[in-house]
Amino acid sequence: MKLDEILAFNEKFVENKDYIPYVSDGVPSKKLAIITCMDARLIELLQKAINIKNGDAKMIKTAGAQINNPYGSIMRSILVAVYALKAEEVLVIGHLNCGMNSMDPNKVIDSMKDHGISQETINTLEHTGIDLKDWLKGFNNLEDEVLRSVNVVRDHPLIAKTIPVHGLTIDPTTGKLTVVTNGYSIASH
Repeated sequence: MKLDEILAFNEKFVENKDYIPYVSDGVPSKKLAIITCMDARLIELLQKAINIKNGDAKMIKTAGAQINNPYGSIMRSILVAVYALKAEEVLVIGHLNCGMNSMDPNKVIDSMKDHGISQETINTLEHTGIDLKDWLKGFNNLEDEVLRSVNVVRDHPLIAKTIPVHGLTIDPTTGKLTVVTNGYSIASH
């Protein structure tokens, strides 16, 4: 019934023109592409903590702020943000107390089974070369993981070396940022 609540709220939102403060074009005014975690604690906190508002940045959210596939949808979104939508810098922002930190893929697979996914389906995926445990695993060290994801972007053959790619962590309680790697020191101008 959540969808019904959402739709009822949205009808009033549009009718009352509550959207007006959020109108912007598709180009990020602060020329940023931000990759961060999907954690619900960051929905408003991150924007406030880094002084961005609607229209300032391209936000790409994924579990753990992880970029695992250099040719997956996250990297494609970064490339589109940089080359089609004029983002000039990339920020990878992981957060403390992330659910992906030490994620146990066996527990996720067990939960899938509890929700009706058959062992046969899991076996079929694994026989086609998909290692579910590897695909679902988290990370052990947040700073190392942020740096690894930053390096996927920095080392990508389609990212110009002039694009600064920064890595940071954020405290999901206080919003305090910590720099893991400063992209200005590496980008060539």
